[in-house]
Amino acid sequence: MKVSVVKNILEANDRIADLNKKMFDEKCVFVVNIMSSPGAGKTTLIENTIKALKDEIKIAVIEGDIQSSYDADKIAATGVQVVQINTGGACHIDGNMISETFDQFNFDEIDLLIVENVGNLVCPAEFKMGEDYKVMLLSIPEGDDKPLKYPLMFHESSVLLVNKIDLLPYIDCSVEKIRNESLKINPELSIFEISGKTKQGLQDWYGWVKARIKEKNGS
Repeated sequence: MKVSVVKNILEANDRIADLNKKMFDEKCVFVVNIMSSPGAGKTTLIENTIKALKDEIKIAVIEGDIQSSYDADKIAATGVQVVQINTGGACHIDGNMISETFDQFNFDEIDLLIVENVGNLVCPAEFKMGEDYKVMLLSIPEGDDKPLKYPLMFHESSVLLVNKIDLLPYIDCSVEKIRNESLKINPELSIFEISGKTKQGLQDWYGWVKARIKEKNGS
C-alpha cells in the first residue's frame, strides 16, 4: 500500500511539473533546481551567480526552506526578485509549490529562474518541478563517499558542482574519487570544481549557464 501511495504522489507531482515546464518553455525562462545537503553552499553559489551575471541576464530566485526567510533576505540584498517557499516540514520543493508562486513573477522579464531547494540529499531528487536541469552541489567537507551513498541524486542531476575546493589541503577528500564514482552513475554528468569563497572555477559554471540560456532562446 505504501509503495502505491508514493507512486501516486510522484505521478500527480509529475503532471503539475509538466504544466510548469510548458509555461517556462513558452516564456523562454531557463530554470535550474539547485540541490544539496544543508551547508554545502547553495546560497553563496546563487549570490555569486547573480552578481556575476545580473548585468547581462534577468534573474529571479525561488528560495525553499523548512522555515525562516534568512536565505531569501540574503538573495534579496542582491537586487533580484526572490520569492520564499516555506515547506512547513517537507524535505523538498514540488511542482505544486512552484506553481503557487507564479502570480508573484512577470516571466516576460525573466531569463533565468534559480530554485534553491531544501537542504537534503534524498527527497529533492525524486520530485520534479518543471526545471530544465537539476544541479547538485557537493562540498568537500561532506567527503568523497556521497555518490555511493546517495546515487539517485547523482543520477538525476545534469551538473555536479564540487564546492569548497579551497579546503582540500585541510580535509581528507578525493575529488578524483567523487568524479569517477559520479560518472559511473551518470556518464553524462557535467562536473565543475569550484570555490564559493575564492571564486575559483566559477567562470566555467557561469559559462555553462549562459550557454544553456542561449540554447533555450534559440540564439
